[in-house]
Amino acid sequence: MTTNQLKTLSYITCLTMFFALLGGAVVTKTGSGLECGHDWPLCHGKLIPAYTVGSMIEYTHRLFSGLAGLVSLISMFAFWRYARRQKELLVYAGLTLFFVVVQGGMGALAVMQAQSAAVMALHMGFSLIAFASSLMLALGTKRRHESRAVEEAYGQGVSRGFRNLTWFTALYSYIVVYIGAYVSHTDSQGGCSGWPLCNGEWIPELSGGVGIVFVHRVAAALLFVLIALLGHLAYWKHRAWPELRALGVAAVVLCLLQVLSGAAVVHTLYNEQLYIFAALAHILLIAGLFGVLCYMSVRVWQLSRKNKSN
Repeated sequence: MTTNQLKTLSYITCLTMFFALLGGAVVTKTGSGLECGHDWPLCHGKLIPAYTVGSMIEYTHRLFSGLAGLVSLISMFAFWRYARRQKELLVYAGLTLFFVVVQGGMGALAVMQAQSAAVMALHMGFSLIAFASSLMLALGTKRRHESRAVEEAYGQGVSRGFRNLTWFTALYSYIVVYIGAYVSHTDSQGGCSGWPLCNGEWIPELSGGVGIVFVHRVAAALLFVLIALLGHLAYWKHRAWPELRALGVAAVVLCLLQVLSGAAVVHTLYNEQLYIFAALAHILLIAGLFGVLCYMSVRVWQLSRKNKSN
């Protein structure tokens, strides 16, 4: 298998994971998680479910999740067989396969046995890591395919401070995602009416769903500040690394769109048709943002090692 074919396979893996993540988001936002009853992998004991919108949504998600597992397994084998010397790519492929299996297992358990909101939020978190790993595989394969000589031509690597800021921002973004997933699985979306104020107040009474939503908003605001700083440093302080500059800009743009989609979720909360699109955009944007931050974390780690070798 050629390098170009491996790159194509990595793109297919990432795209399949994207649709699996999208399907999971649709299931959550439409409340279709138990439309196939407590049966798994069958739907009400049948291979082909009865034609209802809810059961088709749930079953389609299961099919895409299964396809994601199959494609991830093929990808892992292909990279192990034809690119085993590129350990970075092997790690990405392995992480994709591992977390696809983990999130699939958690999804099956959620169907067969009721799970707490905290556990269901973890299910979303693991799905996000699986997608981020596939995105890192695609970006890493693309970089390896394009040129290795370009990187060697550059001078100094990145500082330890910038590396640590990137790592912290990526880790913190996952915490924000988890809190957001917890908001969804506790049905607390309506805790704060209005945006950016919460029920007309800067600091509302923190009780019940209001407290959960408000914590998520504060956490998201801090994340935006961190990413704005990270993007600024990546773009203006690392001119020698076009890849880092592009990743920094992508992170800022995705985060800004994420904030706007969050506002759209609040303002469309009682309009079912518009709400589903705003909520899906909110989830998919944070998935892209988290993937970019994860890949950026690996790249700054690799580039920070250049300082030690120079």
